Amino acid sequence: MAYITAKDLALGYDGQVIIKDLNFSVCKGDYLCIVGENGSGKSTLMKTLLRLKEPLGGQILTGDGLKKNEIGYLPQQTVIQKDFPASVKEIVLSGCQGRCGLRPFYNKEEKELAKKNMERMGITHLADRCYRELSGGQQQRVLLARALCATGKVLLLDEPVAGLDPVVTEKMYDLIASLHREGITIIMISHDITAAVRFASHILHIGDRIFFGTKEAYLKSETGRFFTGRLKGGVAVNG
Repeated sequence: MAYITAKDLALGYDGQVIIKDLNFSVCKGDYLCIVGENGSGKSTLMKTLLRLKEPLGGQILTGDGLKKNEIGYLPQQTVIQKDFPASVKEIVLSGCQGRCGLRPFYNKEEKELAKKNMERMGITHLADRCYRELSGGQQQRVLLARALCATGKVLLLDEPVAGLDPVVTEKMYDLIASLHREGITIIMISHDITAAVRFASHILHIGDRIFFGTKEAYLKSETGRFFTGRLKGGVAVNG
């Protein structure tokens, strides 16, 4: 069974449906990119997957041993979040809150996990730095380490390169790809279709046109051809 399965999903807010009859699945090892026009419902879908919003219809099922609290989340940052006055170590460790249960403190194993994920993200030297003093790329690495403390199975990433310069953007995409190679399932909202078809194994395109399938099938579909532009040698080329 898939980690996550959406069946006849209807999404919206204030009782108004913005998308319906949405069906897709995410299996262990997938790299799913969710793309679509602004206002198509990408962020609403992400919140629904995180159980922060109830669907207006249909259902979301979890399986293959995935628990509801085993999904790490990297949100799209707001100005307030970027100015958060806490140390890197404190923010990364806070990703272990779901493991604590009723305990008001972190145990040795959770502290070791936070340390391991800071090493994994190359930010150990920043442990005692204030989060708001970091660059955008460093902040994203901190939040990725935090998300990894919540799960070793699935990461949900909401526009993880928004606001980053091209060099840091490339490094972030490479970092996410390396996590995927390590066995972590990736679900990423992206406005960058070129990057989506470069890295993803599967594409979910929502909006007036809906498509779910492999990257290869997307590139051959009417929706994929329309949104990626002309194709040259099987590779998406804008223009």
